[in-house]
Amino acid sequence: MEAALLGLCNWSTLGVCAALKLPQISAVLAARSARGLSLPSLLLELAGFLVFLRYQCYYGYPPLTYLEYPILIAQDVILLLCIFHFNGNVKQATPYVAVLGSSWFVLALQKWIIDLAMNFCTFISAASKFAQLHCLWKTRDSGAVSALTWSLSSYTCAILIRFVIMLALNIWVTVTVLRYRKTAMKAE
Repeated sequence: MEAALLGLCNWSTLGVCAALKLPQISAVLAARSARGLSLPSLLLELAGFLVFLRYQCYYGYPPLTYLEYPILIAQDVILLLCIFHFNGNVKQATPYVAVLGSSWFVLALQKWIIDLAMNFCTFISAASKFAQLHCLWKTRDSGAVSALTWSLSSYTCAILIRFVIMLALNIWVTVTVLRYRKTAMKAE
């Protein structure tokens, strides 16, 4: 039963990821503005997605474990181009796209590079969220930011809450075992 539920969650996450940025792209196009969107947030998110995808490919993981990342990267690149378009200069996107494209090859030059980059993936992802929050707090204007996209993104992360809860409980059990082990040793 748990395997079936996990499989359903994986497929639903993949489905959500396939359309994750479409509400955001639609909102930007409808508003004809990228107001409220943080360019640093988007670039950090793209970097994190790229590192994760490259890591999975480098180590030969099955495509089903990372299938959503090429889709997310494509949607983020479209969003990046929309931001530059509505800010008046699409050509300014060229260096960013070039750096992201060349990093695909640089990440795989040495095993330690891809491993180190992967270790920073969570921090990169968190920094992306903080950059978007900072932009919103600074401007006090959500502009063309799509609440639906952020809600869908929350859903894709919700599945991981189970693992975080299990991690916390496993640590708690470990600490309790060690605590009572010391108590039992003292009693003897």
